[in-house]
Amino acid sequence: MKIFIIASKYNYKHIPEIAKVLHKSGHPVVYPNSYRDPFSEERIRDLSKSEHIKMKQKFFKDQLKKIASVDAVLVVNENKGEQKNYIGGATFLEIYDAWRMKKKIFLLNPIPEGILKDELTGFDPLVIGKDFSLVN
Repeated sequence: MKIFIIASKYNYKHIPEIAKVLHKSGHPVVYPNSYRDPFSEERIRDLSKSEHIKMKQKFFKDQLKKIASVDAVLVVNENKGEQKNYIGGATFLEIYDAWRMKKKIFLLNPIPEGILKDELTGFDPLVIGKDFSLVN
C-alpha cells in the first residue's frame, strides 16, 4: 500500500523512523510538501505576502496530487509543545481531502481534543498507536 505521510512541520523529525518501518513492511512512502525544508514557508512569508499566497496555493495543489496517488495517509500527530497529538490546519485539510477521495486514514495517536475533534472523528480514522502492523 502506498502511503502519504502527513504531519505538522514541527513533527517532521519523526518521519524518518516511521518511513523506515513502513518501507520494511513493503509500503512505498510519499513525503510532505516541504519535508526537505520544513521552515521554507516562514522565509517566503517574511519576503512577500503575494509570494506566500502563491506558495500555499502550490502546496494545496501538490497535496491533492499526492493524496490522489496513494492508497492511504498516515498522520504523524505527535505533541507540539503543550498541544497533545497535534493536528494543524494544513494537516486537517489533507485528512479531509483523503476522506473525500476515499483513502484509508491512519493516525499515529488518538484524535486531539479541540474544535475539530468532531470533524476528525467523522473521518473515522484508524488510530494505530504505533502498531504499524495495522497499516494494511
